Amino acid sequence: MSNITDATNAYLNTVKQAQGGTQDAGKSGAQAAAGGPSFGDILKTSLDSAIDAQHKSEQTSAAAVVGKADMTDVLQAVNSAEVALKTVLAVRDRVVQAYQDIMRTSI
Repeated sequence: MSNITDATNAYLNTVKQAQGGTQDAGKSGAQAAAGGPSFGDILKTSLDSAIDAQHKSEQTSAAAVVGKADMTDVLQAVNSAEVALKTVLAVRDRVVQAYQDIMRTSI
């Protein structure tokens, strides 16, 4: 029984550290999340990061054309941009699917 308790306490301590240690143990998840970033902020940050990855990919490819970058760097930058784009597209598809599900719901 103490192993489960120890594991639970370790998990809670990790969560508190990840959140900056500001969450009180008595707060519910909704109350703790109220002070955090909104879904829109998270989405905007993700999109900005995907755009930055694309720009870095383009810059690295241009540097390779003039001989200032290695092919490994180009492949890593292009792969990173591709992964970011696929992630954005997956999120978009899920948001559209959720919207369509909501619209199909009868009132």
